[in-house]
Amino acid sequence: MNKNIISIKNLKRDYLVGDICIHALKGINLDIKEGEFVAIMGASGSGKSTLLHILGCLDIPTSGDYFLQQENVKNYSKDELAKIRSRKLGFVFQTYNLLPRTSALENVELPLLYNNSVKSKERKERAIAALEMVGLADRMYHKPNQLSGGQQQRVAIARSLINKPLIIFADEPTGNLDTKSSYEIMDVFQQLNKKGITIALVTHESDIAEYTKRNVRLKDGNIISDVLVKKPKIAADILASSSFDEE
Repeated sequence: MNKNIISIKNLKRDYLVGDICIHALKGINLDIKEGEFVAIMGASGSGKSTLLHILGCLDIPTSGDYFLQQENVKNYSKDELAKIRSRKLGFVFQTYNLLPRTSALENVELPLLYNNSVKSKERKERAIAALEMVGLADRMYHKPNQLSGGQQQRVAIARSLINKPLIIFADEPTGNLDTKSSYEIMDVFQQLNKKGITIALVTHESDIAEYTKRNVRLKDGNIISDVLVKKPKIAADILASSSFDEE
């Protein structure tokens, strides 16, 4: 049986806005096992982005517990949390966050520049391997402005893989993409998940969630449903059977 990578217990997050306390998360319980592909869903204000930020060690809860590989995150210092983010977690954002004046290869290498245990030769080899995994080995020397939106997002996914993370967190990764590019990105995620990579993807789009294996839906800071997708759609099949305008 696959182990829990993530386990959260009665997680709450409150924000003070002036004199008003906003209860963004109201006591969330959730486990994510290694090898899962989970969509965290909900409308704006549902708490899904707040949850993702806490899971990614970018924010801390007001109360409750977050266990990452059976270790309680509240026991870590800021420096330890930074090390976890850079070495154990992968992040993909809606806006790609690529450096505009550097090549795809250099963008993918970037997280390893802060890891002194990885030499430059290995860093380049791992970056090339990551670009190959997302189908962009032939674009490794292109700069972001020479790539389509979908290709830029694939570079961002490759970058998230470079440290061989426990889990990839993807925050609305198809939000800026056209339909064809969205399918291509979901195909990349599905292929990575087949290799055993654990993925948690935040989306407000129900059609995107249909390509994952489990849907967790939030509303007003609570989980209102958590269901397995009996038969996930296959992005590669959609791409093969549909006609799209060339980019």
